[in-house]
Amino acid sequence: MHFFSRIILPFFLLIYIAIESYLKLHHTSLCGQVGCKLAGELLRFNPMYLNYFGVVSLFFLTIFGYLSLKHKLFETLFFTGLYAAIAFEATIISYQYIVNPEICLFCLGIFSSLLLIALLSHIKYFPFVIAGVLAIFIGLNTLSISKNKSYVTHEGLYLIQSETCGHCKKVKKYFAQHDIKYTAISIKEVNARAFLKFIDISTIPVLLIQKPTGIQILTGDKKILAYFKNPLPSTEITASITVPQQNSSIGLPSELFNATSEPGCAITVTQTPACEDENNSQVSQY
Repeated sequence: MHFFSRIILPFFLLIYIAIESYLKLHHTSLCGQVGCKLAGELLRFNPMYLNYFGVVSLFFLTIFGYLSLKHKLFETLFFTGLYAAIAFEATIISYQYIVNPEICLFCLGIFSSLLLIALLSHIKYFPFVIAGVLAIFIGLNTLSISKNKSYVTHEGLYLIQSETCGHCKKVKKYFAQHDIKYTAISIKEVNARAFLKFIDISTIPVLLIQKPTGIQILTGDKKILAYFKNPLPSTEITASITVPQQNSSIGLPSELFNATSEPGCAITVTQTPACEDENNSQVSQY
């Protein structure tokens, strides 16, 4: 049994990763699912390097597995490498599960194979392996992690708001009275908070107007309502920005960075029902 679990199975897994690496070099893959394609977007480097790392790691794991049958030292190295690989894959799989709508089947295949190797190699310690995997999964699920998804997907109005914000209620009431269609995006969404943090906006409501030529951003209930009562020419974010007054650091219109002066409800992780009409205190988002 030890020969099969420590040598044969790791070797088969090595071949599995090697075949996938070869196919990727020729612009194809064993996994054609959406989750596999999305998984590559989460990496900070070319996914091929992760495949190469997997091939090298499984090569040494197979060698250690063979030597572990005769030497206690290599048995320790085998299980250290095996459990480290399981923890590594558990982290990747858990993160994919949280961020992506689908997980990578190729990664899931590697993870399942490693668990099978651990089970057959030393069943006595397998409950500790499962406990470690669950700890990683639960730990990552407690974090506020951005989703790998788009919210502004078509032309229209998108209102970043909170159910407890008085300024947001004014805008939503006006929209309801005038039958203005919009998509509500809760500020509890980590992607919404990250987006506003990125452009230095710390109050809500914020209205995104998706047009064929770009996205227009309006901040504060007064500006939003004024836009619909008295429409005026506005600044838009497009692929090529040619606005005279710009922030010199990243080239975005300066109006975006003055938006925080608009009265509104401060953005916090936990929304509070109270917000003053002219309160402009800056509250950290994170």
